[in-house]
Amino acid sequence: MYQDNQTAVPMLQQLTFSLAGEEYGVDILAVREIRSWSRVTRIPQTPDYVLGVLNLRGAVVPIMDLRLRFGLQRESYGDDTVMIVVAIGERLFGIVVDAVSDVIDIDPAAIKPVPDMGAVVDTRYLKGLATHVERMVMLLDVEKLMRPEDVETLEAALPAIQEVEVAA
Repeated sequence: MYQDNQTAVPMLQQLTFSLAGEEYGVDILAVREIRSWSRVTRIPQTPDYVLGVLNLRGAVVPIMDLRLRFGLQRESYGDDTVMIVVAIGERLFGIVVDAVSDVIDIDPAAIKPVPDMGAVVDTRYLKGLATHVERMVMLLDVEKLMRPEDVETLEAALPAIQEVEVAA
């Protein structure tokens, strides 16, 4: 926080991560856990970017590959590949990213709107752009990552997945 005319302006803390050579940030308040990559249980008839679900201490958490969600080429998962588990309301889901960088403070006044890039780049998943120590960070809007129809498909499939895990 800093002082400006005797009023404290809170900084926004962002967990930064890399994806296809670009740097992204997600609100640290939405992050519940950072995990190394581990195998997931595939769910039939879900979009390619939904890799499956993971049992996380009794909660069944859908996992999506952010590269595939953004229409990028899939990469093999390595030692640096991580899953960031985020919460949207009461719902948890994980995003697979290339590597986690660090936590940074962003001045809300420094956030710039996302420019319209036409059909080349889908910017609907971004809240804005910020510069931090001479690098551009794209601020992710996690609420827009999971489409309502994807949530419905997952919710319909989850009881069957939970029954299989309990029965196995």
